[in-house]
Amino acid sequence: MKQFLRRISPKRAVKDFLEVWQTPQQHRWPVIGVSLAATFALFILFIPESQRIEPRPPEVIYISTWSEDRSEQQIIASNCRNQELKDALQARLDERAEIRRDMYRALGRATFIDVDEIEAEAEAERARVAQEEQAARDAAGFDDAAMAMSVEEYCAQALDGSAG
Repeated sequence: MKQFLRRISPKRAVKDFLEVWQTPQQHRWPVIGVSLAATFALFILFIPESQRIEPRPPEVIYISTWSEDRSEQQIIASNCRNQELKDALQARLDERAEIRRDMYRALGRATFIDVDEIEAEAEAERARVAQEEQAARDAAGFDDAAMAMSVEEYCAQALDGSAG
């Protein structure tokens, strides 16, 4: 077997192909056409039928967890309860962030780092971000009076307005 594989050379194969290709033969182009057609036909046979057309779109089923006959007052009350929960969670997260900042301040002072300078830089960064958010709200046309109301004020106003 080794003897046979030693006789095979890619360089010689390319050289033989070029030699055969360059010799003038009258059936060269029809043979190439039949070869290409046969190859194409074999490839078409191997393509599964399911891949020949676009697949059907999936059937989407929507599941609602709310009752469809809820009144607007019930919807507003539910939204207000959820907003109060969200505000309580955010207050707790802010409290934890302040505790974390205090720990880092103590660590910085213990390692002789200028904590006041770092705190001033962080405060400037927070002010810049708040200013960008305010500019985005102004550009979007949000009503600042509505944003200044507390959740309780908004809920009371919305529930009174929808009752009347």
